[in-house]
Amino acid sequence: MAARLIANLIVIGSGILARSFFQAYRQALTNASKNGVAQEAVQRGYRKMMSDAEARQILGVTQSSSWEEILKRYDNLFERNAKNGSFYLQSQVHRAKELLETVHQTKTT
Repeated sequence: MAARLIANLIVIGSGILARSFFQAYRQALTNASKNGVAQEAVQRGYRKMMSDAEARQILGVTQSSSWEEILKRYDNLFERNAKNGSFYLQSQVHRAKELLETVHQTKTT
C-alpha cells in the first residue's frame, strides 16, 4: 500500500514538474521574441563567427606567414591539445585553420 502511494506521488509530482518547465519555456520564448533576442540569434547564426585576426592569433601566425607555416603550427597545436588539452581548444584550433584555409584559397585564385 505504501509503495503504491509513493509511486502515485512520484507520477503526479513529475507531471506537475513537467508542466511547470513547459510553461517556463513558453514564457522564455515569449520574452525573447518581445526583446528581439530570437531574431538576433537567427541573424547571427546562433554563434559568433571567427575573424581572420582571431584565427591568426589562435594559431600564433602573422598575415605574412606562409601556408606551410600555418599548417605546421596547426599540426603542433592540434596534437598537443589531443594529448593533454581540451576538446574546446582543439576545436578552436581546427576552426582557425579552416578559416585561414579559405582565406588562403581565395588569395591564390
